[in-house]
Amino acid sequence: MKNPVMTASGTFGYGEEFSDFMDISRIGGIIVKGTTLNHREGNPYPRMAETPSGMLNAVGLQNKGVDYFAQHIYPRIKDIDTNMIVNVSGSTIEDYVATAEKVNALDKIPAIELNISCPNVKQGGMAFGTSCTSATNVVEAVRKVYNKTLIVKLSPNVSNIAEIALAVEAAGADSVSLINTLLGMAIDAEKRTPILSTITGGLSGPCVKPVALRMVWQVAKAVKIPVIGLGGIMTATDAIEFLLAGATAVQIGTANFIDPTTTVKVAEGINDYLERHGLKCVSELVGKLKDAPITNH
Repeated sequence: MKNPVMTASGTFGYGEEFSDFMDISRIGGIIVKGTTLNHREGNPYPRMAETPSGMLNAVGLQNKGVDYFAQHIYPRIKDIDTNMIVNVSGSTIEDYVATAEKVNALDKIPAIELNISCPNVKQGGMAFGTSCTSATNVVEAVRKVYNKTLIVKLSPNVSNIAEIALAVEAAGADSVSLINTLLGMAIDAEKRTPILSTITGGLSGPCVKPVALRMVWQVAKAVKIPVIGLGGIMTATDAIEFLLAGATAVQIGTANFIDPTTTVKVAEGINDYLERHGLKCVSELVGKLKDAPITNH
């Protein structure tokens, strides 16, 4: 990667939508919106809501399926001069495997990000990423058919995220990204109704950053594979905090809706920080958090 800044899936379309605002080849990597085996309409409206310091979304993985992506979208984005990464989602292990296999055949896609926060329809809707067993099963199955870089996106809606990270590392993941959105909801007090059609949705934005930082720090201490940090990154300073906590790269999501050039500004800000501190490479920042001394009062 030319820099450690990527876009988070679902917040940057297929990249080309943002080319009017900036040179998208300046981004370290673009993770395109969630791709499933078959066409999905997504959830009924309303499916987005603004909340204090964040937003809720319940878009529901709306996309036209992996075959449409391969035939119509891939030819348009394959020559963008950055790492084009496909976020892969599914409702069964078989869905994940079939989708990953089709993406594996696309030469100019160097990696996939496996979204294991999807509900497993064969296990009553529990997300694959909320148990070590189901996370292991899906990663092992995809690893058998996918021979390029495999990033696994972890759900924060668990009691021990380091345990899940260790499980997917053992199952063959090359990297983990975290966090996906936190489960939340919003209510219209006057109407006495939920704001989202699905009642609950995924919370993102600055409000989740402290939780994301804590989880990235925990996971980076537990695994040997690279960790990609995301969750509420709005500025270069936010990104640097994730690097210090142990992330080797970051993703920017909600901020793209506010300022479509955030990714480039963050990359430039990281460079400025390196220069100010006399550092030659971003790797000199990774995991360099100085642990605060514990004192008894």
